[in-house]
Amino acid sequence: MDNEELLIVELNKDLHIELAEKISLEEIKDKLAAHINYLITNRFEELATLLYRIDVDENRLRKMLHENASEDAGNLIASLIIERQLQKIKTRSEFSQNKNENSEEEKW
Repeated sequence: MDNEELLIVELNKDLHIELAEKISLEEIKDKLAAHINYLITNRFEELATLLYRIDVDENRLRKMLHENASEDAGNLIASLIIERQLQKIKTRSEFSQNKNENSEEEKW
């Protein structure tokens, strides 16, 4: 699975929104932004919990929203969520590779 496919799996799992298997990163961001805007308007506490669970940096989020006050908050938050999920995917991949390399060395 490539990173975009893994991202779709992560977002489907964490956000409980349906994303097609074959969808561009821009389409992912658009759908995510729409969902986030809905949460901002109707279920803000759920959004806060989601951002905490995904581990979006709160200080960075506040700074980004403050510096870009005229932009759509859903798009800004969606960018941060996607960035964070891709960081997690990369970290898991690196950890998995290191674990496999170490287990080969330890098999002697």
